[in-house]
Amino acid sequence: MMRFGGWIAGLALTLATPAMAEWREARAKHFVIYANTGEDDIRRMATRLEQLDGAMRRMHAVAEQPGQTSNPVTVYAVASASEVQSLCGKCPNIVGFYQPRISGSVAFTPRRGSSEGSIDPQIVLFHEYAHHFLLGNASTAYPAWYAEGYAEFVSTASFDKEALRVGVAAMHRAYSLLRTDLAIETLFDPTRRKLDVDQQAAIYARGWLLTHYLMFSKERENQLGSYLRQLNEGVPSLKAGEAAFGGLKALDKDLDRYLSGARITNVVLPYTMLSVPPITVRTLSEGEQAMMALRMRSERGVNREAGRAVYDRALRTVGPYGDDPVVQGWLAEMAYDAGEDAAAEAAADRALAKDPKSVQALTYKAMVLMRRAEQSHNAEGWAEARRWIVKANRLNPDAAEPLSLYYRSYRMAGVKPTDAAVQGLYRAFELVPQDRGLRFMVAAQAIELGDIKGARATLRPLAFDPHAPADNRAAQLLNLLDSDKVQEALARIRGNAEQAVTEGAGS
Repeated sequence: MMRFGGWIAGLALTLATPAMAEWREARAKHFVIYANTGEDDIRRMATRLEQLDGAMRRMHAVAEQPGQTSNPVTVYAVASASEVQSLCGKCPNIVGFYQPRISGSVAFTPRRGSSEGSIDPQIVLFHEYAHHFLLGNASTAYPAWYAEGYAEFVSTASFDKEALRVGVAAMHRAYSLLRTDLAIETLFDPTRRKLDVDQQAAIYARGWLLTHYLMFSKERENQLGSYLRQLNEGVPSLKAGEAAFGGLKALDKDLDRYLSGARITNVVLPYTMLSVPPITVRTLSEGEQAMMALRMRSERGVNREAGRAVYDRALRTVGPYGDDPVVQGWLAEMAYDAGEDAAAEAAADRALAKDPKSVQALTYKAMVLMRRAEQSHNAEGWAEARRWIVKANRLNPDAAEPLSLYYRSYRMAGVKPTDAAVQGLYRAFELVPQDRGLRFMVAAQAIELGDIKGARATLRPLAFDPHAPADNRAAQLLNLLDSDKVQEALARIRGNAEQAVTEGAGS
């Protein structure tokens, strides 16, 4: 138990930076972490992230899905929030960000906060991982208040001497909770009106409070499940809320009483209940150290212009490291993004000469060949590209990107995908349901197969995405399907899928 007005303890994901620190990589079951810090610090960070994942699995009785750990989240821990903001681009006030995508979801976080009183970077990282976890382990679509409320619930997890506490008071939302008035109807349907900045923040704060309340209220046990079931059956949020919670006005009054209560409960999980899988730590090679800043720029996602700038700088850096297969694999990606296909293929070939099992190099070799075949309309070119995709798949059958590429190779060639290609697409979606472009592709394929119900279920999480723009494409597609305008929906959805793939799918 913890007083709401108390201080949040144990939130130090902060890494100490020793003098002349080197970049290190920590590999765990669900994460790959890169940080310019000592071995003990990066191992501690990996341990805490794995403990958080284990806590969520235990709280929700979620079993590990086969192959799921072949697509871990890569976390880049940089020196400061200003460096995160530089990587993000036009993001002046953020403390960290996450991008879900089929090539490997990534998160960028600072090792420490920017100033006293600023939000703890760990809160942001845990918030984003909660989104990743929910999308990866449930087929349910969640409304904005719950998606953000649950992420806030997890974000304040604290590490005591002997236990992990989840659901610790969200003190960083105290202002919004106490000073911003938000009607319960707006919480359940924020699309009803244009929200200002304070009201948007209140969605997070009030969503946290409602999620927290429903997690621990015995009087309202099972009501959240009833609400979500109705919502996913197509019942509007306000109507589902009225039915499931016995009236939203009454729920709002109960929330106010809960907020004014003396104590806030949290889940206490002793570390003995949270087994941590093996963690391996290595110091990056000299070439990887030299290329890390550019690697992060590339991983953040680039358009052709930004990709050209990254590639040009890489060419000035990579010279001494022609025999480093990891560096050459990175260079292949940078060259591909810059539109330098011959250079990308050459870099991939150099990587494969040193490491024939480099899935990244195999993947970019195939992507170059796909782009070349699309330009030349050469059937043999497509066949050759698929041979390289198959090589990547055989090395790692649960890597999602080669499975998706195999399916896309048929779509790009203008021919009907084989049954194996369709099965591969659905398997990729099982492995990385967080990727937006992949969701559009799966929904389109479902429509072609006559599975309109499946298409709706696939699109619904995107339609409820609280970060989607006002002209939410998935919501528009759902409206078309609900109006039996199936062919119009299919035509639009194909374009949406390719656009999301081109954009890199994450934000």
